[in-house]
Amino acid sequence: MAGRTITFTRNVFLPLTTVCRNRCGYCGFRTPVQDGCLMMPDAVERLLVRGAALGCTEALFTFGERPDLEPGFAAYLENTGWTNFLTYVVAMCRKGIAAGLLPHTNAGVLTYGEMEVLREVNASMGIMLETTAEVPAHRSSPGKKPEVRLAMMEDAGKLKIPFTTGLLLGIGETPADREDSLNAIRDIHRRYGHIQEIIIQNFCPKAGTGMSGYPVPSPQEICATIRLAREILPQEIAIQIPPNLADARALIPCGVDDLGGISPVTVDYINPEHPWPAIDSLKSIAGNAELVERLCIYPRFIEKGWFHPSMKPLITRLAHSTAQEKERCA
Repeated sequence: MAGRTITFTRNVFLPLTTVCRNRCGYCGFRTPVQDGCLMMPDAVERLLVRGAALGCTEALFTFGERPDLEPGFAAYLENTGWTNFLTYVVAMCRKGIAAGLLPHTNAGVLTYGEMEVLREVNASMGIMLETTAEVPAHRSSPGKKPEVRLAMMEDAGKLKIPFTTGLLLGIGETPADREDSLNAIRDIHRRYGHIQEIIIQNFCPKAGTGMSGYPVPSPQEICATIRLAREILPQEIAIQIPPNLADARALIPCGVDDLGGISPVTVDYINPEHPWPAIDSLKSIAGNAELVERLCIYPRFIEKGWFHPSMKPLITRLAHSTAQEKERCA
């Protein structure tokens, strides 16, 4: 493993709402409107400021897909003073930029026009493909149709948005489905060149969900999928695993390049029962590989200028400070 580099980003995880139109069989994140309406702007700002003070460079905005389609959400939003959810998200992204953090929005399915708007205030964006297979876990989730997610990934490529996607293992797909999913991601990247990383994420059962008793993928399955991804995908696409959900140190030799976003401020709101590893422990996880902190937009996309001009001052400043820190630690 000597000579290899393992990267990560330091982030603040901001779940703007847990309201979602999908009803995935494994999800413990979604709540009814009355229980998970909106993260108020002052709470967002407090977390951003705290994250910046602790050296975070990324504001990860995550929320349920199309919450405005859920009965009662639009009325609640209007009562809080926002005309629509996209306007609110843009405003929160601007707060992230003002605090010195680069926004990365993972919003579920968006239209071309919505991504075009969000591109102005995001350094990168993402959506998990999860699988190209039609699985029972997605039966009540219109936003999880593979063709819909692939179309959004295509649109992101047309807009030159540095993009993250990934597979969710253990939700009813087969090994052949995993291969098909990786091939689909590869083919889209060949056309647009915008995919910077792919997450290989294992399913984690949640109490109270329809899949609470389902088996979890074995380390051998995860490793085999990582190896398959490295074989299928271009070398420039980083392979990421979440180190709070799997034994990252054991899986790094399978072909892992990146440990994703680690927050010293917030929990993983999707998987709150799985705490992040401490930042100080990442060197141990990386083993003999060099551990390097990165931004949520990868260097090659910074060099290409694949970001809105208004983002340039912050991207340039953070890229410079990250490079200086790397030199200091060398």
